[in-house]
Amino acid sequence: MSDSGPTSINPSSPAPSGSTGYRVLARKYRPKDFSDLMVGQEPMVRTLTNAFETGRIAQAYMLTGVRGVGKTTTARILARGLNYKTAEIDRPTIDLREPGEHCQAIMEGRHVDVIEMDAASHTGIDDIREIIEQVRYRPVSARYKVYIIDEVHMLSTQAFNGLLKTLEEPPEHVKFIFATTEIRKVPITVLSRCQRFDLRRISAADLVGLFTTILEKEGVPAEQEALAMIARAAEGSARDGLSLLDQSIAHGGGSVHADTVRGMLGLADRARIVDLFEHIVKGDITAALSEFNAQYEAGANPVVVLTDLADFTHLVTRFKYIPEAADDPSLSEVERVRGREFSENVAVSALSRIWQMLLKGIPEAEGSSRPAGAAEMVLIRLTHAASLPSPEDAARRLADFANSDGQPMPNAGGGNDGGRGTQMAQQTTVNARGFDGGGQRAPSGGPTAMLQAVPNTTPREMPVGRIEERPSERPEPKVAVRSLHDVVDLCTENRDPRLKALVRNFVRLVKIEPGRLDIRMTDGGPGTLPGELGVKLKEWTGIHWIVTLSKDEGEPTLVEADASAREARMTDARADPDVAAILSQFPGAKITDVRIRVLEEDNEVEDAPAPAIVESAEGDILPGDDIEL
Repeated sequence: MSDSGPTSINPSSPAPSGSTGYRVLARKYRPKDFSDLMVGQEPMVRTLTNAFETGRIAQAYMLTGVRGVGKTTTARILARGLNYKTAEIDRPTIDLREPGEHCQAIMEGRHVDVIEMDAASHTGIDDIREIIEQVRYRPVSARYKVYIIDEVHMLSTQAFNGLLKTLEEPPEHVKFIFATTEIRKVPITVLSRCQRFDLRRISAADLVGLFTTILEKEGVPAEQEALAMIARAAEGSARDGLSLLDQSIAHGGGSVHADTVRGMLGLADRARIVDLFEHIVKGDITAALSEFNAQYEAGANPVVVLTDLADFTHLVTRFKYIPEAADDPSLSEVERVRGREFSENVAVSALSRIWQMLLKGIPEAEGSSRPAGAAEMVLIRLTHAASLPSPEDAARRLADFANSDGQPMPNAGGGNDGGRGTQMAQQTTVNARGFDGGGQRAPSGGPTAMLQAVPNTTPREMPVGRIEERPSERPEPKVAVRSLHDVVDLCTENRDPRLKALVRNFVRLVKIEPGRLDIRMTDGGPGTLPGELGVKLKEWTGIHWIVTLSKDEGEPTLVEADASAREARMTDARADPDVAAILSQFPGAKITDVRIRVLEEDNEVEDAPAPAIVESAEGDILPGDDIEL
């Protein structure tokens, strides 16, 4: 089976007597009953307890969760509970403290009535057909015949379809237990026939407690910091955590030390990560690079350093809003104490900026042929950005600085500069750490930003402190577009019938002006149409177009408008005396179309009356014949 991760330990689960050789911790301390599963999976255990006590036992169960949380182990314990039998108890139960007749064979995967199948290697309809043929036979010795299918999402579509009927109405003596790590790949028709349990990731605190208990039983000394490192590396998987714990015991020669675990996992010292974070928020590039190089030479992986830095940034941000998060036993004392200090002194905007830059920088380092150099460039960007004010602070400080002497901002229309003030705003040098009231460049020590004091025009047109040299005028389009008909004509000229059909059928015009198109989509229109329309209009007209969806009703679509116009012409034609006479003269005749005839004489076009096209099924007018009046 592919998933055998425990979620707790069994205090009385030493290696079986008579067994030889070493057993890895993940197998030696695999849970044996529901009481062992209580750590981390309480909701599932509570639901099963109530179901067994009331006799509401489902015909199929679906267990889902990440690798190593105990799906297969839970399936075996569930099979054991369904078939539990002792001299005193002969019914399904979750109280499995005393071994029953079938318990040992079920937990070892060798019971004849508990059939385990790995769907990764049995994906076809033939394997499912074999199960369907066997379910008709009663179990040999147990109460239920239980089928445990692991990684069920890997079954083929034909296999799933073949299983549906049996899964919905299985014989009373058959139960199905499925396990999967990819619940979204399981068809909804299968899920609807199963009682689903989501096995949660095990918290780092629970994993540390699990490791501590196991090491006490094994007689292995360990440092709490080392156990916390292993718990974080396990990412909620007890099996992965116990495998790393096994490895760390061997690596440390019979003990678990923080230094050996750090070297084994390629981790950086958590205290040194905190030091690196401090250098970054202070904007000290030299110290940050020196600290990173020291960690790299000590064996730390550059990508892991950046990842740990992101984790600490997230931790500091959590401390701002959840102070009790510092009680997590998986945290070191340095993270707990200094993390709280940073949460009180570093602004959320700065933490968010560091977090976003790390999210972009970590993939760069992972994909680089020189990860150490890529990581250094990320750190340089971080230290520079950490010393910059936020855009809001920059605008506010600029406004305060420009008005600090009590003088008004330069008037856009005043002065004898020939109107130049309407085109160019006054420039002011602003240091990232503060402002030089004398107009001189502030002392070196951080980057400087060139911001401009914008003339005080109307607030809606040009807000004070906006970083913009001059308002840009939108260029006129090369091709005039004033209506949806113009858009459709462009589609025709550029041979794009698909876009033409979409515009005609699904677009209602709300507002149009050069470079901006506000529309409302009708039901059935593709969501990608506004973006596609903006790209095509830019390509065809030579200017950038902004296509936005509006909540206003807008005009009818072109197809709706054409239909309304046609209906109006039909109504007018029916009201015409000559047409009415024809319709009365030929029973069964009907108006099929109304056409507008245009006459072109001497290069002038004038409208003529609209003829009505009449069809009749009787008399002298045959179907398809036209009468034009």
